Amino acid sequence: MRFALIRHGGAAWDRSRGLREQDGWSEHAAFMDALLEEGFVLLGGPLGTGTAVDRALLIIEADSEATIRARLAADPWTPMQVLEIVSVEPWTVLLGRLPVQ
Repeated sequence: MRFALIRHGGAAWDRSRGLREQDGWSEHAAFMDALLEEGFVLLGGPLGTGTAVDRALLIIEADSEATIRARLAADPWTPMQVLEIVSVEPWTVLLGRLPVQ
């Protein structure tokens, strides 16, 4: 099942710094790259433009919202309160193609 997930800057997000300048960027990026490699994250990236972008969209392949929340709890940025989940919605692709899992 596919889900569209929105995350945004939490209490520790520093709006004076860019995405890659946030505390713990390297650890967060490595974690997200691993989720991509295993096929859990299909697509992802920031929404908007500018240096203070603090929202991201992820397209995820998972069996449930609970699974998604549990996996993202292990993202270093979650306990640091750099990012938090805004919404998780089941998503049906009607146009275009995503990788088949």
